[in-house]
Amino acid sequence: MPSTPPEGWLSVGHLRRPHGLRGDVFVQLTTDRVDRLDPGSELFGAGRTFTVDHSRRAGNGRLIAKFHEIADRTDAERVVNTELFGAPIDDPDALWVHDLIGRHVVDQHGVDRGACTAVVDNPAADLLELADGSLVPMNFVTEVGDVIAVDVPDGLFDHD
Repeated sequence: MPSTPPEGWLSVGHLRRPHGLRGDVFVQLTTDRVDRLDPGSELFGAGRTFTVDHSRRAGNGRLIAKFHEIADRTDAERVVNTELFGAPIDDPDALWVHDLIGRHVVDQHGVDRGACTAVVDNPAADLLELADGSLVPMNFVTEVGDVIAVDVPDGLFDHD
């Protein structure tokens, strides 16, 4: 079995510490798609596939999952901190970070502001980070196609 995820699969979270004796583990997702832990879902990590038997929220809101391949606490301890990868989800209404990285941002005046290098998680609105360090709140994005079109307030790109 290959040690790298299948081509095009995305990082979606990590296996964390065991929970109990029967192989349940805490899962820390780096996506808001909790359906990644639906029964039957397949995730890849540490050179193998993990199939979700079932999952639930703990009282503190954290996620706990049971995977078919993890039989007991000893197995669960062997995979602590394993990065998990999942197949891309086909959702035409969603904007995906991997689709934004590398695209150029063009403002309402037609000025190319440079390439998006990262998407920064922010409580008010995620931020597009541009090559020059500029940050553009996602709520200013008007269209995503070959470029990311934005309609920003005056002064957003003014630097000291």
